[in-house]
Amino acid sequence: MIGFTKLLCGKATVSRALRQASGQQEKEPGLLQFTTADRPLVVWNMTLRCNLRCSHCYNEAGEGAPDDELTTHQAEALIDDLAQMGVPVLLFSGGEPVLRDDLCRLGAYAAGKGIRPVVSTNGTLITSEVAEALREAGFQYVGVSIDGMSETHDRFRCRQGAFVDAWEGIRHAREAGLRTGVRFTVTQDNVHDLPDVLDQAASEKVNRFCMYHLVYSGRGAQLAERDLTAAERRRLIEWLIDRTEELHRAGRDIEILTTDNHADGVLLYRLIVERDPERAAEVAELLTMHGGCSAGRKFANIDARGDVHACQFWGHESLGNVRERPFSAIWRDPDHPLLCSLRESQDRLTGRCGTCAYKQYCGGCRIRAAAADGDLWGADPSCYLSDEEIRSDATETTNPARR
Repeated sequence: MIGFTKLLCGKATVSRALRQASGQQEKEPGLLQFTTADRPLVVWNMTLRCNLRCSHCYNEAGEGAPDDELTTHQAEALIDDLAQMGVPVLLFSGGEPVLRDDLCRLGAYAAGKGIRPVVSTNGTLITSEVAEALREAGFQYVGVSIDGMSETHDRFRCRQGAFVDAWEGIRHAREAGLRTGVRFTVTQDNVHDLPDVLDQAASEKVNRFCMYHLVYSGRGAQLAERDLTAAERRRLIEWLIDRTEELHRAGRDIEILTTDNHADGVLLYRLIVERDPERAAEVAELLTMHGGCSAGRKFANIDARGDVHACQFWGHESLGNVRERPFSAIWRDPDHPLLCSLRESQDRLTGRCGTCAYKQYCGGCRIRAAAADGDLWGADPSCYLSDEEIRSDATETTNPARR
């Protein structure tokens, strides 16, 4: 996750991040991306059941639900374990989490244990009553996926009217006092709609807009050929940088972020070196604290059946099951080969990622690399930086890691 607003507009500082990490100030969720603590943000895909069938779903969710999903009591035991290890956030996802009738019960249970519960939803089932129930349960944030304007979104979601219903859900959540976010996964089939979706999010007073780069997992793997080219991606990110600054100057209270391509952080850093060199060292330190892809380090996924994964896109490889072993024991296993390799990833990278002067900020997406040519540690095909930009001598005087 790359916080455009935080890094470009000075909304995050090293001192604030360190004070939060030491417990000297109240937790700010937006600063969690800079923590170095062994307490991952956890996404729990609590069900595979969904009322939609989206073309890019990494979980391939649909109408049916497996009969071996974690029960309410098993989920409470999981939350107990997460609480004792100090997990700061539990994101309830799916499928469609609202379809589980114990969502609010489990959200309240997590909140009572000191974990911040948030929910990721398609928004279509968030009535005013559901939104109020979420607020009363202790949920503070509702993230809704929007894939384009009406025609595009409905096509992605395979249901006419999904766009209208999703925005109604966002409004109900906002009216109930919940913070809201829009999530937009970009491909060649919807990139033309992104400016309008961002403008609508700003006008609707959505708190956060997060653009997701496509990861080739689940049904999303079938869209790999529809991913942006390097040139298209670069133009989009440069536009988003400019738009972030415009919104900030206009006093629009919306936070802009991107997810699943840490080359965005490198481009931001290089831009700040040119435009605002006095802030460059602090931004470099924040990006180093963030450390690139968080899979297996600061981010974890638990699926509906209780299998633990390095992130939600690693569904093909289980680290263990929470029915058989506590999450904390699975996550802190010093001998698990995948976890060990992901936590030593910068020493394993090859190709352009391995020689990149900025690999401590990025490291690429290992899922995309493996999908591209079968090499888990090879180059991320979604990197849009030029060879010259990632050369060591191009950053010799600006990269603190090389001083």
